[in-house]
Amino acid sequence: MDAQDNGNASQDVVFEVYTNNNNNNNNNTSTFPTTVQGDHFILEDSTKLIGVQVVLIFAYSTIILFGVTGNSLVIYVVYKFKNLHTVTNFFIVNLAVADLLVNTLCLPFTLMYTLFGEWKFGWALCFVLPYAQGLAVHVSTITLNVIAMDRYRSIVYHMETKMSRDMCTIVIVLTWVASAVLASPLAIFREYTSFDLPPGQSIQVCTEKWPGSGVDATVYSVAAFLLQYGLPLSIISYTYARIWNKLRRHVSPGGGGRNDRHRRRKKTTKMLVAVVVVFALSWLPFHSFQLAVDFNSSIFSMRDFSLLYTVFHITAMCSTFANPILYGWMNRNYRSAFAAVCKCIWTADGAGTNSVRRPEKNAKDINCLHTHVTNV
Repeated sequence: MDAQDNGNASQDVVFEVYTNNNNNNNNNTSTFPTTVQGDHFILEDSTKLIGVQVVLIFAYSTIILFGVTGNSLVIYVVYKFKNLHTVTNFFIVNLAVADLLVNTLCLPFTLMYTLFGEWKFGWALCFVLPYAQGLAVHVSTITLNVIAMDRYRSIVYHMETKMSRDMCTIVIVLTWVASAVLASPLAIFREYTSFDLPPGQSIQVCTEKWPGSGVDATVYSVAAFLLQYGLPLSIISYTYARIWNKLRRHVSPGGGGRNDRHRRRKKTTKMLVAVVVVFALSWLPFHSFQLAVDFNSSIFSMRDFSLLYTVFHITAMCSTFANPILYGWMNRNYRSAFAAVCKCIWTADGAGTNSVRRPEKNAKDINCLHTHVTNV
């Protein structure tokens, strides 16, 4: 899913380290893996240990691999199978696109920034990449709320009229527009600069630079936490609690069709609740750490500040590949669609060199997905 940014880094979840510059009283943030005391950088933190770096490379690489594979598969099966063309699934695709954006555009650079200890990607990416992740997390959060409210409307108030595809498209477009506006401070209040290190060395860093005092950054961080985490989770928790209570007490008077629909609704709601729970728990350590940093600046001077931040960030980023696993585990339609795609890939690979001599097998492979549509 979801880089929500609290603390002085606000939404700059991926690109974050804190500098306390006594000359300008600004709180700057980037992903530079150091701690700071006054005007002096401390480079020898735990993330510089070879063993730690190997673990970080493995962790980030695993998240990227699973995230790209799983979210791409979700997007593909919804596109390919017509019986998955529902409003809820279109919103799930929107979540997958946002997570895919984080996996491809943000995490590789975060890993390299942490390992190198310096921003090596130039001026333009300093503005683009933090903005991209902030945008993606806003999209994920808003979409989770939209899904919850749509199901609340249809289940709790028995509104059988489903959201039209045109309205679904409008909602998705508005989600991206609103997210782009909310994430804009990450690109506006940013600076690509260099810091001098003794003796006679300098490093390039990508930092936040807020006007006036550092209070501006703290206010924005707390507001972002409430808007991106606290308030949305409150709304989602309330709506799903009402939905679950409604489904638990539901008794269908006769009619096997109504009972089947009730069971499908219950299974889908379980899956969506699991998605929200994973999102909330994966981000909780990171948000807690960020808020602690906001109100206790002495945390900056901890030797393992960068390592703690990175561990909590990795935990948060696990949400970007968890959703496809939940879909495959808890939803029969997705499970069947995933199996159909994997079987077709296996069949196509198995054709090997025989594909030239057996054109009839190629034709069968081309229609493979079509054959499985009715079984999803």
